Amino acid sequence: MPTPESAPPTSAPTVAGGFDAQHPPDPKLIDACVHCGFCLTTCPSYRVLGTEMDSPRGRIYLMDAINTGEAPLSATSAQHFDSCLGCLACTTACPSGVQYDQLIAAVRPQVERHHERSLPERLVRSLIFSLFPYPTRLRAIAGPLYLYQKLGLSALVKQTGLLAKLSPSLAAMETLLPPITAESFQDDLPELVPAVGQKRYRVGMVLGCVQRVFFSDVNAATARVLSANGCDVVIPHRQGCCSALPAHQGQEAQAQTLARQMIDCFEAAEVDFVVINAAGCGHTLKEYHHILQDDPEYRDRAQAFVAKVRDVQEFLAQVGLTTPLHPLAEGKLPIVYQDACHLLHGQKISLQPRQLLKQIPGVTLREPIDAALCCGSAGVYNMLNPEVATELGQMKVKHLLNTGAALVASPNPGCSLQIQQHMAQQDGALPLFHPIELLDFSMRGVPLPLVK
Repeated sequence: MPTPESAPPTSAPTVAGGFDAQHPPDPKLIDACVHCGFCLTTCPSYRVLGTEMDSPRGRIYLMDAINTGEAPLSATSAQHFDSCLGCLACTTACPSGVQYDQLIAAVRPQVERHHERSLPERLVRSLIFSLFPYPTRLRAIAGPLYLYQKLGLSALVKQTGLLAKLSPSLAAMETLLPPITAESFQDDLPELVPAVGQKRYRVGMVLGCVQRVFFSDVNAATARVLSANGCDVVIPHRQGCCSALPAHQGQEAQAQTLARQMIDCFEAAEVDFVVINAAGCGHTLKEYHHILQDDPEYRDRAQAFVAKVRDVQEFLAQVGLTTPLHPLAEGKLPIVYQDACHLLHGQKISLQPRQLLKQIPGVTLREPIDAALCCGSAGVYNMLNPEVATELGQMKVKHLLNTGAALVASPNPGCSLQIQQHMAQQDGALPLFHPIELLDFSMRGVPLPLVK
C-alpha cells in the first residue's frame, strides 16, 4: 500500500509516449549528451551489470526515446531507471556538463506515477517510506529490535536464511541494522547549545532521521564542535526528515511535505546558517528550490533556505577552527577518508573534510583506489537492490582495507552502515568514525576508542 504522503500510479494523461506534462526530462538537457561514454566507467550500476541501458548514457537514450514516443514507459524502462544509484559520479566525469542529476530527478516521479509495481515491491517501499523518514517511528520500533538482537533472534534468522528467501529487501534491512543501544531511545540534546567563548555565529543543526536514532553520538559531537568554535547551536526538537529518502525515489508529494516542514522549522529559529552532518541529507536540503519549484508560497522561501545550508565540514573549513587540536593516538595515525557520493559529486565537497582532518596532529591521510566509486548504499538502494549494492560494498571495503589505514572516516550514515556491514565480513576490519567525531575527540583531548 502506498503511504498517505506518496502518490500511487495514476492514469492521468501522458504525453510524448509515456511521460506526463508535469516536469518530464528536459529535451535540452538530454541533447547536451554527446554519447562520448566518459560516464561508463564511473557508473556503479554499469560496472556491476555491464549493460548499456544501466548506464547514464543508456538511460539518457531511453529518456529521449520515451519523450519522442519511440519507447514506452514500461516495466523494463522502469527497471533501468531503478538500477541507477543516483550517485552522480557521471556529472563529475562528464566533459559536456550534462545535468544527469536533473534528468534522473525528473524521471523518478514519472515512474512512480505511471509504473504499477508488483505487490511485494509496493509493500517494501511502503514500509521504507512510512518508517525511515520519521525518527519517532524509528525510535518506537527500537525497543522490539533491541530484544530481537539481545535474545539472539537476529543470529538465528541469518543462520536459517529464511528471510533472504522470503524477501531479499527485508533481509538487507535486517543485515544493515546496527546494534541498538540505550542512546537509540534518547533525544537529549538541548534546543540551544551556547557558544564557548566569543560567539561568532548562530547556526541551526539538522538532526537527520537514521542519524538521530542510530548515530546520536555523531549529532552530540557536531553540537560540541560547533559550540567549541564560537557557534550558538539551535536544535529545534520539532524538526523532521530532510526528505532525502522519498525525494531520491520519486515520492514527490511526501518529499514536498517534509521540505515545507523543515523550512518552517528553521525559519522560526532565525539562524545564520543551517548545518547538516549527513552528506545525503545535505544534498537534498540544497535542492529544496527544485523540490518546491511549483509551490508559490514556498518557492522563494526555499531559495532563501538553500542559501543558508552548509555541510558541517564545509562550514568549519569556511569559518575556520578556533579551538586547539590534540593528537588522537601516539605517533602517526593513518586515516582513510571515504568520499560520500552526495558530498563529492552532489555538493562538490572533497578538499574541506581532508583539510580539517589534516589539522589534527599526527593524522596522515591514505587515498583508496576508486575513491569516487559508490559504496552501494545510495539512500535505500541497498535495500531495494541488494545484489548490486552487495557487490559494490565488497569492492569499496576491499579498497579501503588495502590503504593500510588504521580507521575509516565516513561523513554519511548510510555509507557508514553499508561499509560496516561489509567490513565485518573481512579480516582486519577497521573502526569507523564520522570526521566530526574525530575533531571532537581531538578538541577534547580524548583518546580515540578502538585505536591503539
